[in-house]
Amino acid sequence: MRRIILITGGQRSGKSQHAEQLALSLSATPVYMATAHIWDDEFRHRVELHQERRGPQWTNIEEERWLSRHDVTGRVVLIDCITLWLTNFFFDSQDAEQTLDAVKAEFDRFTAQDATFIFVTNEIGSGGISDNAVQRHFTDLEGWMNQYVAQRADEVILMVSGIPVKIKG
Repeated sequence: MRRIILITGGQRSGKSQHAEQLALSLSATPVYMATAHIWDDEFRHRVELHQERRGPQWTNIEEERWLSRHDVTGRVVLIDCITLWLTNFFFDSQDAEQTLDAVKAEFDRFTAQDATFIFVTNEIGSGGISDNAVQRHFTDLEGWMNQYVAQRADEVILMVSGIPVKIKG
């Protein structure tokens, strides 16, 4: 049953809604694993809107880093999102290569479980180059991690203006 699906795209491209619909099509009781750290009131409001959109059939897990400590064997689990998950690791060190090694290892531990994983991520490298070194390092990290997950994924979907475009699988 182990399956990895990656849904990527730009900001407000419809990634999360598509991922939720897909999870519900695969399971009547999916797991929603939220990786966000609430930094401010505006972001808290975004999280609340996401929560309101989901119904009681979802099992909600808030986990900022250690996804693998949760047993999701036999379940369909939506992880939203890789970008915020990376931020939680990167914030401490701001070392892209060190962060990448840690997150790859955690990804491998988590996805070793026999489950269906739907990862949401952002294509932040499609825009311009930032003049901020920390932002450039994070963009590199995101791109490398997205490649790592996409290589291991059974299916990759790119969201463009709310339309899913199958890239792999």
